[in-house]
Amino acid sequence: MKLYSYWRSSCSYRVRIALGLKGLEVEQATVHLVEDGGQQKAAEYTAVNPMQQVPALVLDDGTTLLQSLAIIEYLDETHPEPPLLPRHPVARARARALAEVVNAGIQPLQNLSVLQYMEAELGGSKKTWCRHFIGRGLAAMEAMAQVSKGRYLVGDEPSIADICLVPQLYNARRFELDMSLYPRLCSVDAACANLVAFEQAHPDHQPDTPAD
Repeated sequence: MKLYSYWRSSCSYRVRIALGLKGLEVEQATVHLVEDGGQQKAAEYTAVNPMQQVPALVLDDGTTLLQSLAIIEYLDETHPEPPLLPRHPVARARARALAEVVNAGIQPLQNLSVLQYMEAELGGSKKTWCRHFIGRGLAAMEAMAQVSKGRYLVGDEPSIADICLVPQLYNARRFELDMSLYPRLCSVDAACANLVAFEQAHPDHQPDTPAD
């Protein structure tokens, strides 16, 4: 398989974690979101993903899968162990809900293209914007996460919820949010950091991570 990725893309980060948890190896192809005006906008990559976003996963038979959560659910369906969606219907719904707070409620508002447009057209501050929307979403997740007392967001095994949380907290720290406001989320993040799949997927450890 081939994964089109960018070292600091939170959505790519999610898929890298899922691949690691499943013990799957992929070839990584870098799509630099800033260089050359954004390599995702090139015709060659637009043919891969018309939304001009990463990640994209090309399967061995040439099929291309898009959108991180769809890719993660595909990996879970084709490689069932370990499960990334809890078996119990209520736990599964909670994991999906937490994942969607990040996927639908936070990440689109901190997407690079949104920040570039906001700054250029509206004259706003990227840091102020991101602190507001990331903080609002993390506050909701902190409250939602109180339902489960397990090691991870939903029970004692990592799930799609944790796969979405960890990259989002990486971005929260980039924008200098006060992480003391989210003790439950930070506890889960620390537990995930002890797992090899999360460590290997970290932006600092990618083939395209800048030397500086």
